[in-house]
Amino acid sequence: MHLPLIHNPRALSFLAPLLLGILLLGTWQGLCVAWKVPTYLVPTPLDILHALFANWRELFGALLVTLKVTALAFLCAVVLGVFVAFLLVQSRLIEISLFPYAVLLQVTPIVAIAPLIIIWVKQPTAALVICSAMVALFPIISNTLLGLRSVNPGLLNLFKLNRATPWQTLLRLRIPSALPYFFGGLRISSGLALIGAIVAEFVAGTGGNGAGLAYQILQAGFQLNIPVMFAALLLIAITGVLLFLSMAALSRLCLRHWHESELS
Repeated sequence: MHLPLIHNPRALSFLAPLLLGILLLGTWQGLCVAWKVPTYLVPTPLDILHALFANWRELFGALLVTLKVTALAFLCAVVLGVFVAFLLVQSRLIEISLFPYAVLLQVTPIVAIAPLIIIWVKQPTAALVICSAMVALFPIISNTLLGLRSVNPGLLNLFKLNRATPWQTLLRLRIPSALPYFFGGLRISSGLALIGAIVAEFVAGTGGNGAGLAYQILQAGFQLNIPVMFAALLLIAITGVLLFLSMAALSRLCLRHWHESELS
């Protein structure tokens, strides 16, 4: 028996935002045409699509540069974040001593540190990766540490009664318990890595073949080419959504057979 689409949760989760997006874009297009809003103030969605296709080569090349920085920064944040979380969970003294310094990464604005990093690190890509990784690091540390701490006390006592070694407790109890929290951190961190890459590119202001989307936005702003600015923003937004969906799919793939958060 085939259920109508409106009663199918999976189809509804796709169709509802799609229809809402079409409605909003149609309203945007209609208002701009009806009020004759100049393109240099607010371009219509059709103007943005035209600018996207007309400047596809430059924008796609810039997107690849930004994606490279984002991917490298995200990888660094995951490796370093997991390492730090495993280090912090070893003892309360280590956690109390080091965790405030991890919080510093979260509360310090990257735009304030980025100029220093760009001066200290001569290689532009490495400087951008460091800036972006600093933005993406804290959610990995915080979520993984929370997961490692959120162990069922009954199961922990059971492991102690069976004289399990710390290594066995870590591998068979703490890590499986931490996985849902870890994947939650990945979903947040992937988007922050993209934001960090864009902010770092704005601060660095690098141009030429190694320029990312931030440089395209700056150039379009200087030339008052507003449709190209919106087209670059559209690419950033789509990339952020795809990163989030890919992390959600990875979480579902790893947890769907055993964790209640993905069983439904």
